[in-house]
Amino acid sequence: MRAVILGGTGAIGAATAARLAGAGWTVDVTGRSPGSMPDELIRAGVRFHAIDRSDTAAIERLVGAGAELLVDLLAYRAADARALLPVLTAIRSPIVISSRAVYVDAQGRHINGDEAPRFVVPLAESNPTLPPAEDDVDPYTREGYAPSKVAVERVLLDSGLPVTVIRPSKVHGRWARNARTRTFVERMLRGDDVIPLARLGESVDHLTAADNTASLIETVAGAPAARVLNSADPDVPTAAEIVRSIGDALDWHGQIELLSGDDERGANPWAALHPIVLDTSASEQLGYRPVGRGVDLIAAEAHWVVSTL
Repeated sequence: MRAVILGGTGAIGAATAARLAGAGWTVDVTGRSPGSMPDELIRAGVRFHAIDRSDTAAIERLVGAGAELLVDLLAYRAADARALLPVLTAIRSPIVISSRAVYVDAQGRHINGDEAPRFVVPLAESNPTLPPAEDDVDPYTREGYAPSKVAVERVLLDSGLPVTVIRPSKVHGRWARNARTRTFVERMLRGDDVIPLARLGESVDHLTAADNTASLIETVAGAPAARVLNSADPDVPTAAEIVRSIGDALDWHGQIELLSGDDERGANPWAALHPIVLDTSASEQLGYRPVGRGVDLIAAEAHWVVSTL
């Protein structure tokens, strides 16, 4: 069994590579620099290839006669998806990573908009999404990211290929590019006795452990089909519970202070004015089983952040 992972050195890509290699797969990952390749993957026999996502010819050479699985974490534009379609015909189970940011509520509000959305909870894959972006939209902006991801989804799902689109929530795990735990890890390590959280510390914004998404990818690899699947942790902790879990992992015995109002001192990356919870029942019906609870697995990111400081 062979897997090719485009963008295989970040949280989801590396977690997937490690899981598959441990299960006996031959795994090839791409990235821009060999220096970004985690040592754990090298020891596991994962092969690194310095290939840019835009170099479709190089990706085609890497895929060669084909592979059982290709995971694309780097498709941000419809053009990215269209360029790769000829390569995907040689893949038994193609997977693209999208985002929960594509969803809109009944009033058309979305996560990257100026007004907080109020979603039905839990949020199923059938929920409406933003309209797809045109080719000239910049996907690396707040306004352009989600509609560009919708455009990627549309190209692949309309291709007739058995592409699975995975929509994770707030990703955490080792090798995260912008680890949301970092600020809290730094505060705890420097000995802060109190960490303030605004009233939104009691809010719910679903987490997605990279290890859980890796487990879902392994499940999907054995059952290719054109579909959309949410990926999120089995538990839905509050922001305060997340911070407490980080503290427990680092043996921090300080206090969490829930502030009244929207005090800026209590800003945190898990604040949501209204609950955001993804429905993962469709994944479970395929036989997917999570590795663990998000409130426990977030400790892996915290320990990894410590190792980088």
